[in-house]
Amino acid sequence: MAPDKPANLTSPSLSSFAAVEQEIARACADARRERAAVTLIAVSKTFGAEAIAPVIAAGQRVFGENRVQEAKAKWPELIGAHPDIKLHLIGPLQSNKAKEAVALFDAIHSVDRPSLCQALAKEIAAQKKHPLLFVQVNTGEEPQKAGIAPADADAFIASCSDQYGLTISGLMCIPPVNEAPGPHFALTAKIAARNGLKHLSMGMSADFATAIQFGATHIRVGSAIFGHR
Repeated sequence: MAPDKPANLTSPSLSSFAAVEQEIARACADARRERAAVTLIAVSKTFGAEAIAPVIAAGQRVFGENRVQEAKAKWPELIGAHPDIKLHLIGPLQSNKAKEAVALFDAIHSVDRPSLCQALAKEIAAQKKHPLLFVQVNTGEEPQKAGIAPADADAFIASCSDQYGLTISGLMCIPPVNEAPGPHFALTAKIAARNGLKHLSMGMSADFATAIQFGATHIRVGSAIFGHR
């Protein structure tokens, strides 16, 4: 995609963005997948417009945020200048923030409990807006992490549709930091396949190339583009 305006070629985020794009292209080629099959979500949480603007100018249009309130403060002006930007919520979502999340985000990656399903269903119906919805699977069954346990995933995915009328588009996972990510990506892909879900939100800065090998359709890359927070 052509830049909207001349990019700041000295920007660290811009040079890092170019390196990430090259690595995605290599990983896709190695996996014999089309580059277009993988959506890069540039995770811009905690970074301001000055860091984000060069990446937008370079053609990136999909961004990820962890918090509704931060996104509300930062993104309306940027989206006003670039209406084709897509914003993804990749962090945990409180049920009482569902109204704001549905209004602002094009995708929500952290659907993980009945109360949130109920809140999202209400707001989707009221706003007539249909963000992509991903069920978060806690593949490592880590108590400190959100997400549905793998053994409960099939029943939960079914309930999203049957009880709440939600359309689930895919699954999201965050592997344990001290374990190889491949088995967790494989498990997530297996659950998605048997439930007829085509989107897989898998892989971050340290392991997105591996995630692409296992079929990731959305990769969430923050520090490799914007630097450490």
